[in-house]
Amino acid sequence: MTPGTHAQQLSIALVSEHASPLAALGGVDAGGQNVHVARLAGALADRGHRVTVYTRRDSADAPDTVPLRPGVQVRHVTAGPAEHLPKDRLLPYMPAFSRFLAEDWRSRPPDVVHSHFWMSGVAALRTTRLLGLPLAHTYHALGTVKRRHQKDADTSPPSRIRLETRVGRGCQRIIATCRDEVAELRRMDIPESSVRVVPCGVDTSHFTPDGAVARRGPYSHQLLQLGRLVPRKGAAVSVAALALLPDTELVIVGGPPADRIDEDDEVRRLRALALSAGVADRVRFTGGVPPTDVPALLRAADVVLCPADYEPFGIVPLEAMACGTPVVASAVGGQLDTVWDPGTGRLVPPGDPRALARAAAGLLVDREARLACGAAGRRRVVTRYGWDRVAGATEEVYLDVLHRRPS
Repeated sequence: MTPGTHAQQLSIALVSEHASPLAALGGVDAGGQNVHVARLAGALADRGHRVTVYTRRDSADAPDTVPLRPGVQVRHVTAGPAEHLPKDRLLPYMPAFSRFLAEDWRSRPPDVVHSHFWMSGVAALRTTRLLGLPLAHTYHALGTVKRRHQKDADTSPPSRIRLETRVGRGCQRIIATCRDEVAELRRMDIPESSVRVVPCGVDTSHFTPDGAVARRGPYSHQLLQLGRLVPRKGAAVSVAALALLPDTELVIVGGPPADRIDEDDEVRRLRALALSAGVADRVRFTGGVPPTDVPALLRAADVVLCPADYEPFGIVPLEAMACGTPVVASAVGGQLDTVWDPGTGRLVPPGDPRALARAAAGLLVDREARLACGAAGRRRVVTRYGWDRVAGATEEVYLDVLHRRPS
């Protein structure tokens, strides 16, 4: 459908307590949820809907309301101190967030509420129950998965899993981003009948095979890993795999800006690992880069590595595939859905540098296979993961909730 063809224009409230869509417009540290909320809001507006995004005020000088683009506005919610706080410290401020929503929606209730991340769900569930509004929820990440993988290193509040379960049972629909998440929700005793799978999207006009190509080093082959510099993303596995791949460089993109990259603890750890593996001269850290520079980096690489220990969805494989670059990813989470092995890349066990190196080597030595994977990856993204398609599928969930809602 296109704007103007809808039987019903909806007023949609997206609740994203810690991940502001404004950060997605230029913040190098913005994560996947920031981008997801910003792009989903815009794509829903393109379909004729009016969208308001509610996010916590993390700066004293943030305006109450910011127009993001035609049809989309961002409302800053006063909940806790007006300063940046780690998301794992925000739970005590969710009652205040919920009260703000109730005050805002009493006079102008949205047709449907869609919360993003578990704490947004906690705040939104309380308010939607109070006002009788329908609620859809997207987790983006599940506490059960995080605790299983991070164990004692998990900094989430102890009540996270219990509250996540309450949100899942209390909302009208869960919008899961991949099939693996559906299985995880089933293990949490959340009814599968309330779950719909709608993947994350990618901007296929920004991430394309055509355009500028970043500088390459003096080696025959280049591997690239892109994303936040945290241990679970598996950069240490990429460094270990590099030791098995001669005449190849590894470019690691992410973390603080280049002028502060030496201060980063994860960079120091990875450099020490590279030194002990004898590949320190073939690992290059760019630091965080502006979003406008990312496609050129993806186009320059022969293969993009995504070796995370776990990945709730993983947007980087889609961005790489949209740029026509093959992907070698760990067979976890959303990557099981997005990466088609052998059509668009390879899937390997997580935490296995030898398997990662074997899969990458097979593509590095076969240019025709790389080109075929790249072309197939682009087709797969365009036909399945464009934001117009994602927004259309999300809209169907909203309309289903409204259709089933008692009058």
